[in-house]
Amino acid sequence: MPGRRLTVVQLLPALNAGGVERSVLEIGRALVAAGHRSIVISAGGRLQEKLVAQGSELITLDIGRKSLATLHHIGTLRRLFRKLKPDIVHARSRLPAWLTRFALRGLRAPKPHFVTTVHGLNSPSFYSSILTRGERVICVSNAVRDYVLRHYPRTDPTRLTVIPRGVDPQEFPFGYQPDDAWRRDFFLDFPQLEGGILLTLPGRGTRLKGHADAIVLLAELIARGFDVRLLLLGAHEPGREIYIAELEALAAQRGVSARVAISVPRNDVREIYAISTLVLQLSNQPEAFGRTVIEALALCRPVLGYAHGGVGELLAELYPDGRVPLGDATRLVERAAELLRLAPAIAPLTRYRLADMQAATLAVYAELAG
Repeated sequence: MPGRRLTVVQLLPALNAGGVERSVLEIGRALVAAGHRSIVISAGGRLQEKLVAQGSELITLDIGRKSLATLHHIGTLRRLFRKLKPDIVHARSRLPAWLTRFALRGLRAPKPHFVTTVHGLNSPSFYSSILTRGERVICVSNAVRDYVLRHYPRTDPTRLTVIPRGVDPQEFPFGYQPDDAWRRDFFLDFPQLEGGILLTLPGRGTRLKGHADAIVLLAELIARGFDVRLLLLGAHEPGREIYIAELEALAAQRGVSARVAISVPRNDVREIYAISTLVLQLSNQPEAFGRTVIEALALCRPVLGYAHGGVGELLAELYPDGRVPLGDATRLVERAAELLRLAPAIAPLTRYRLADMQAATLAVYAELAG
């Protein structure tokens, strides 16, 4: 990128897992590649080694803990900003954004430019409104932009910039298939999934993700003569034992226990999507974006999902045959059966690429820095 070298500070609670954390690493990598200085302020986590290995600097500060003691970090941030002299401070979560806002108030001009990203559809509130107060507010989808303008009508729409998340075509290559060794190991772990049509629903262990809808869908497809299996990918998390027991009870009630697997979060989602005949996105609350949709489509795998929020937006543009009305169980089964019989062709992605997201975000930084 032409122009002077920028110093950009991104702030988030932790560096463990999730879309926010992944975006921070992706932008940090792009900043370093463009010759800029990338700094992240966070409590750290399992992704911190990867962040540093990619050339970013990490300043460890617990700015995500909801406690009165966290307010002491306002002064710490102010001192850091004075020392680092960043051009941009980019807050990606509500509490870090509030702390940053107060820290900036105590600085003399020229102050860093304040950027926020609205990654999710948080319940409208004064607390959540901080993410709409950046000089530039990045929205990860048009659904998010519409949500912000609807619930925070005082927001200046000219400050909003829609920058969708992106998928790396090298990480999710079109038509990719895993090797025989991976397949052998996977089906040793999940023998109940071998030999049939695989449906995969990725998502953490919460009712919002629609796991029960997927189990009911499985049972209905079996009743129609389809030899299907179901993987609830990533649902088996610590603290979710009662919920998992409910799902197992539902599978037993519907007579499909022998065809359902519930896994812990895994690092081989690319391989799992690639062997899936159908990837499901059945969240019963609207998603801000729906990264799993573009990851699966990038691999040339059909996606079936509820047509609302960011998921509905992506499917309408990229794979309209995969849309069904929210909560319409009958239409869900009918559309799944249609896709299993003959799924429409999927073209290689020409949008929603990681490089597009990185370039657009760096362009926002460059415009503000002038």
